[in-house]
Amino acid sequence: MSDTRVLFFVNAGPEVGGGHVLRALALAQGLEAHGASCAIVGPAPVTQIVNAFAPDAAVLESIGGSARELLHAAGARPFDAVVFDHFGLAEVDHSAMAQGRPALVVDELADRPLFADMVLDCGPQRRASDYDGLIPTGARLLLGPQYAPVRPEFPAFRQAALGWRGEPVQRILVSLGLTDIDGVTGQVVERLRPRLTTEGIDVVLGAGAPSLAGVTRLARRDTRLAVHVDTPHMARLTAEADLAIGAAGSSTWERCTLGLPSLMLILADNQRPVARAIAEAQAGLVVDPAEPDFPDRFDRALMRLLADANLRRDLAQRSADLCDGMGAARAADAFLALIAAKRR
Repeated sequence: MSDTRVLFFVNAGPEVGGGHVLRALALAQGLEAHGASCAIVGPAPVTQIVNAFAPDAAVLESIGGSARELLHAAGARPFDAVVFDHFGLAEVDHSAMAQGRPALVVDELADRPLFADMVLDCGPQRRASDYDGLIPTGARLLLGPQYAPVRPEFPAFRQAALGWRGEPVQRILVSLGLTDIDGVTGQVVERLRPRLTTEGIDVVLGAGAPSLAGVTRLARRDTRLAVHVDTPHMARLTAEADLAIGAAGSSTWERCTLGLPSLMLILADNQRPVARAIAEAQAGLVVDPAEPDFPDRFDRALMRLLADANLRRDLAQRSADLCDGMGAARAADAFLALIAAKRR
């Protein structure tokens, strides 16, 4: 399949975060491992994230993010198949932009008609019946965390990371999304600092995050804080942390891959199904910042994680059982097989 050219249409920005782009990069790496070539189209924040995390990837930048602007950005570039990870696009957009080529849609909403030959939805509670009437007859569904697109550097750390889970807490990872919606990272760091003693705190942010300036100032006088901006070392930071405070978005599967005991915050409505499934599987502790007693719930959950090594070990094992980090490879294999079948 070395002659297969795959074009990704992806969204990113302050309101939607950067998870779409990181999933696309993971899937692109899976496809490129089989010799395919990939290019990514999206609004300006997509280019910024790709340049930070995969500077050698091919990106076609557009000024806006509408279907028409994305299609125009692709121009006359030749392609054999398309991947959509953009919740602002639906059936009519997919059809126009695919131009008859095989199409894979990455989704987690099941709330609108999709034009696709294959749909990837890694939600742990997703069922095929959720897509009844929303996808063409015969479209293949890739469902569940086994297909979660996780970048290959995460499973590379898996065995070592799982070996030291439950050790005393020395480092805490705070990773609440590159775009730091509503400055939540700064708020969490401010709440976290007085409740810790000597534990180190690794704070991950994007270059445009609202909390960046404030957290950077704090780090100058609090030696426990280390600030990582658009870091290419996320897998290592996740592997070396003893617990995490993270969003219930696509990074959930990175933490599960490495069995990192986590306190998860729900930062968007589309994160609720994943958060609920994680809580029901007893694979993480979940708190909702929208609830009036959030500060007390956060404090109680944090203190449980800090004090109880057995709880951390249990969360590590249960979360690792949910996702092994090989989803991008599985999805890439399935999509390339579909492309090959359509060529015959």
